Amino acid sequence: MTDSTTAVQTEADRLAEQIDVDALRAKYRQERDRRIRPDGASQYRRAAGSFGYYAKDPYTARVDRVPITTDVEVLVIGGGFGGLVTAARLRESGVEDIRIMDEAGDFGGTWYWNRYPGIHCDIESYVYMPLLEEVGTVPKWRYAPGEEIRQHAMAIGRTFDLYRDTLFQTRATELRWDEETSVWDVSTDRGDRFRARFVITSSGTLTEPKLPGIPGIETFQGHTFHTSRWDYGYTGGNADGGLSGLADKRVAVVGTGATGIQVVPHVARDAEHLFVFQRTPSTIGVRDNRPTDPEWAASLRPGWQRERQENFIRTISGAPVDEDLTQDGWTETARIQRTMITGTVDESVEPAERERLDELLDFQKMNELRARVDEVVEDPATAEALKPWYRYMCKRPGFSDLYLQAFNEPNVTLVDTADAGGITRMTETGVVVGDTEYAVDCVVFATGFEVGVSGVLSGTLPVYGRDGTTLLEAWARGPRTLHGFTTHGFPNLFQLGPLQNANSVNFVHILQDQAEHIAELVRIARAEGARYVEPTEAAQEAWVRVIADRAIDNDDFRAECTPGYYNREGSATSGNTSFGPGPVVFRDVLQQWRARHVDEVMVA
Repeated sequence: MTDSTTAVQTEADRLAEQIDVDALRAKYRQERDRRIRPDGASQYRRAAGSFGYYAKDPYTARVDRVPITTDVEVLVIGGGFGGLVTAARLRESGVEDIRIMDEAGDFGGTWYWNRYPGIHCDIESYVYMPLLEEVGTVPKWRYAPGEEIRQHAMAIGRTFDLYRDTLFQTRATELRWDEETSVWDVSTDRGDRFRARFVITSSGTLTEPKLPGIPGIETFQGHTFHTSRWDYGYTGGNADGGLSGLADKRVAVVGTGATGIQVVPHVARDAEHLFVFQRTPSTIGVRDNRPTDPEWAASLRPGWQRERQENFIRTISGAPVDEDLTQDGWTETARIQRTMITGTVDESVEPAERERLDELLDFQKMNELRARVDEVVEDPATAEALKPWYRYMCKRPGFSDLYLQAFNEPNVTLVDTADAGGITRMTETGVVVGDTEYAVDCVVFATGFEVGVSGVLSGTLPVYGRDGTTLLEAWARGPRTLHGFTTHGFPNLFQLGPLQNANSVNFVHILQDQAEHIAELVRIARAEGARYVEPTEAAQEAWVRVIADRAIDNDDFRAECTPGYYNREGSATSGNTSFGPGPVVFRDVLQQWRARHVDEVMVA
């Protein structure tokens, strides 16, 4: 036994004396079983068809225009941070002919759509918001509000002159490779028909709102909307609150995830009565948001953001750092996050002992979070229902200094739906759980998104490569890519996202690394006069094997979790396609590959 293993074993033994492991495991399993539904992910429905109005744009009036037929060198599909950073890096490398396309009315991606009251980022804004130094700004808050983030996205567009050829309110409907001319034929829902030499898709992982498939949802006669399309015309106020339109309204908020915990305090403050419908409680850590210290901001030296971003991602991934510059709830719990967000582990420790200590540290943290509920919430029954009984990374951790406190207000009622399998049905006048109906005037769905489902993956944006083969047909045996970016048979097509790529809680940093890699490939292709960038089949299959061999096997961990999007609503299989060693190692892989093997994708 190594010294490291002995030290870990000693620490685990100390914690085991304080924690009833068997009791907690049994309680977690009991709470999971209360929430498992046989319909799994099919309990939700898309905001489409007769429910398509939930996905319409309430912020920007539709502007008619004539169809575009002029060709472009690079088309970027998606105007969120992934698309913006990619376009910015392309602009820096000398590409002038860039066209961005997005269904929204302006830049911002998920921050364009989500403007609900209380919205903030849950990652420190100094590492979350990209290109701060390039734009010349420092966020006003440690955890920036949504409007500041949206305005920053627009500032990136202005700084890098990206507005001039952007098509807003436009959805790509088909991409088709022309073998003879080595370009992509592009069609859109606005009648556009043009060609692009390179196409880069960054259509996001949090873009398609989903609704619960509640029986009778269509019969409700009151007002409804999804949080990603907040109806301030009905509620009054703005993202800072002041929802005066709810003063005489009985309101239901359905969902208590990352969105719900930000929305609830504001609705509680202004509604006549608020019913919070909860299936599974979130963990609620301390947020401790505060304004940026102007003296600290003035002291920052050039390169400060990249240094801070690097420090954060290394800390989260378990890579060595001299100092934790962020020191927040994420970096404090880095070790117990790696059961889901993979990274560096101490290979000198025997795996069984490492996993034992990780579980005990997880129990310790969750006990602290449950104790916080008791400290804050006055009613014992409500406090008990708000306690999270699962491993820390079974759900994305939540942070708030207002959410738990809202349940001490006399006009707030928590409705726990676990024993009923969720909301039973809706009537013309209310929401039913079990045999109890709650009469409400308005239902707000804080039910999230179809996570990871872009237009390309869902098939709503068909992509035809060589010989008319669709991308989904090419992936019939599972995704086939090189590094997650490119696929054999689909030249000059690049994708951003977590598929066969790295992952992290700060996904904007991942997108930033991806954007820089793609921009470099395009730069090299242009410099060498290559007709297209396409991986060889051998290089692609080798990468698929790497992913299979090095993906972390956490199916057992996920199976023990309460149902949610992390485990496909209780599915025992994760379908994990991320690079197991984590984002720091993955970036090194890309840098080394660009230096030695870029010929695997370049065709002159």
